[in-house]
Order: sequence, then structure tokens, then C-alpha cells
Amino acid sequence: MKETVHNVKASTEYKRKHKADYGHERIEILYQDKDIVVINKPSGMLSVPYPGSRARTALEVLEKIFRKEGSYSASHKPLTVHRLDRDTSGVMMFALHEAAQKKIMDTWHKMVTERLYRAVAENPLNPKYNLPDSGLIDEPLAQNAHHVGYVPKDGTVETVAARTNYKVVSRGPTHTLFELSLDTGKKNQIRAHLSSKHYPLAGDENYRAKTDPFHRLALHARTLEFTHPFTGKKMKFEVSEPEEWISYVEKGDEHPASPIWIRERKNQQSEKAAEPSLPPQRISGKKSVHMDFIARGQAMGKSKHR
Repeated sequence: MKETVHNVKASTEYKRKHKADYGHERIEILYQDKDIVVINKPSGMLSVPYPGSRARTALEVLEKIFRKEGSYSASHKPLTVHRLDRDTSGVMMFALHEAAQKKIMDTWHKMVTERLYRAVAENPLNPKYNLPDSGLIDEPLAQNAHHVGYVPKDGTVETVAARTNYKVVSRGPTHTLFELSLDTGKKNQIRAHLSSKHYPLAGDENYRAKTDPFHRLALHARTLEFTHPFTGKKMKFEVSEPEEWISYVEKGDEHPASPIWIRERKNQQSEKAAEPSLPPQRISGKKSVHMDFIARGQAMGKSKHR
């Protein structure tokens, strides 16, 4: 299924051209019973559909798997209970019938006992912004016109409460590996919170990252621990982040290649600067004498901007 293209980001266009499995990413089923299914979602795949998009989603892929094996029905199909950002990889759960979906969503904060993420973030340019080894980011979030979450600098916009607990796993010369857990699950919460503290995630075009070492967003949902909604059994699923993340952080990258979105921006600026500018069109005195004051002003304004 092709993706509808509207103002495609430079990072997305790069992946479309260079990522071998772009649009064909596979999910891994970690666990399944009659009530729930737990998967490992790859980076680059949407969790669920959103209006206007025709991109493949984890929900759609699961449906196709169930249809192929003959187990799909109105009373047995994947249903959303939470989401991961498109470029976030990791452990994710779906309900398999409406009663399970309702029970999970109604008791999510009590049922889920641990949900951990790992992220590689760029270090602040100014050491005064270095975060302590652990702490809580308790900053409300707003959304801009493109539905991207951010921490507003003033109180003039509508916000929602958001709290992110963090712990430094490894602090390298240019990047830091964080482990994070959420008290609230808001859109873009980890990305917005760390960016607001001068730690944008590597590979994050939305938050003006200056590095893209893995050609993906460096955010991974590592651990999901919960009490089964019907059996009461304690369950824990864990998928480690890519091994290269920790080695990259420990070594550091003193001469990183510029991400595609920075190169594209520079190219656009160069092209714009190279465009020839036309001289302003002069209005003859004979012609201007027949124009009233406002018309002359409008004409002069237009000629200056040609």
C-alpha cells in the first residue's frame, strides 16, 4: 500500500530511497493468547492508522496475519490499547476482543507495572544544561499546528500535564543513553521533554537534531511489564535496543555527518541565494500623474517585490 505524500520530511524521503525494507517492515509476535497479543514493532511503521494516511500499520499487518491463518473474525481481531510513534521501535500490546480492549484501557495505569524506553540523545552544547544522572521532567505539553508536542515557554497556550522519569545509562562525549519511564503517556512526550532540556534525540528531524547516526529516531520501547487482564498472571516482555547504540555513545562522534534535513535546508538556502533578482520596474512620470496617491503607492510596492 502506497503512502500518501503531503510535505514529506527530508528524513522520510531519505528512508524511502535508501532503507531496504521501507514500507515493508515486519513485526515480530512475542506472545499471543485469546485475549492479547504482544509484538515487537519496527521503527518506521505506524502503530495504527491516522486520517489521510495510507501507510502500512502494525494493526493492519496483524490483521493480515490473522486472516492468513484463518483466526480473524469480528470477535477475534487486534484492537488498539496504546500507541508508539512511527519511528519508535519496541514492545507493544494489542487486545484481541472488545472486552479485553475496554478492560485494558480502563485499568491501564494499574495494570501496567513497568514500561521502559531507551533513547540516545545529543549532549547540550553548553555544559550548564547537563542533566543529573536521574530525575523527573515535569513540564506540561502543548501541540503546534502540525500536531507535534512541545514544552511552551509561556502560559498562553492550552497544555496537558506530562511527567517523564529518566536515568542516565551511559554518558559519552557527544551523546547520552537514557532509560525513561512515563507517568503520563502523551504524544511525543519523551522527545519533547528531552529536547526542552537541550537533549534532542539523535535522528529526530522534528526536534532539530544535528546528528542521525542510525538513520532512524533513536527511541526504543524496551520493556513492558503488566498483569494479565483476565488471568492475573504477571507478564514481562523485553527487547533490547540495538547494540550499536551503547557503543556509539561510549565512543562519541566528534565529526558526525550532517543529517539529510540539514543538508536539504542548506541546499534550499543556496538555491534561493543563487536566484537572479529582477530590477524594480520603474513607473514613468507620465503614467504616475494619472494615478491617485493610493494606486501609486500600491504600484511602487509591487514593483519593488518583483
